[in-house]
Amino acid sequence: MATITADEIASVSLRDADRNPDEFAQKLGRSFEDYGFAIIADHGIPDALIHRAEDKAKAFFALPEETKRHYLLPGSGGARGYTPFGIETAKGAKAHDLKEFWHVGRDLPEGHKFRAHMPDNIWPSEVPGFRDTFEELYATFDRTGLTILRAIARYLKIDEDYFVDTVRDGNSVMRLLHYPPIEGEPGSNVRAGAHEDINTITLLLGAEEAGLELLTKDGRWIPVSPKPGELVVNIGDMLQRLTNGRLRSTTHRVVNPPPERRGHARYSMPFFLHFRSDFLIEPLPGTVPQGE
Repeated sequence: MATITADEIASVSLRDADRNPDEFAQKLGRSFEDYGFAIIADHGIPDALIHRAEDKAKAFFALPEETKRHYLLPGSGGARGYTPFGIETAKGAKAHDLKEFWHVGRDLPEGHKFRAHMPDNIWPSEVPGFRDTFEELYATFDRTGLTILRAIARYLKIDEDYFVDTVRDGNSVMRLLHYPPIEGEPGSNVRAGAHEDINTITLLLGAEEAGLELLTKDGRWIPVSPKPGELVVNIGDMLQRLTNGRLRSTTHRVVNPPPERRGHARYSMPFFLHFRSDFLIEPLPGTVPQGE
């Protein structure tokens, strides 16, 4: 299997977004064009907050199954709260993914025009500090995502603040993921089947444990291997459409570990950043060839 090198997928420091914004935007944008992915260090999400979030997530997933299912909301499509193991299946796959997860969304005030489409969050009373921790992490992800979108705007040679209004009060979702230890032979089941993300961009913490792979333009699966604490960012379908395919929404998956690692759980926290609900996604000027 090929290994991603620094010459392929970009590994950049978010500090350079201020120190050298043009170079930062170029490295990031080229990586998104070629691979749909980039790795970001020095992202500003405090280590203490990340560790606290990891601890709270592990505490929730360690609860009895019956307790966790109290937070399963029938008919909600899993938009908020708990989704049990064995429910989610990747598009086109026959076998379910080997994971369970919890969704945190944006809380909106009474009377907000998007409130009907964005249900209130629910919070597990069994894990003290769960709500405060993940409300803080959600807000931090939101800010970090906007910084990355500003760099993308610079790369696309549009107004640097173009995306500010497009994502304001967007239906962004933070997912707390638990891939349990694999017992026995998994058969055709994998931790996360091959898929693309439908949203604008995805910010992922916790990908240090091996397993995340992306599909290159020439059809190779290659691993995405951030260092501890680094953030993986990838382009979603919405931004691919907005840029008329210039920035790639890349197929990716989480494969099962080798037999000697199957007894280890995997945890991660992706943040699926969305445009606001009434934003019309049409290709940006300059991205559509003349005559089309």
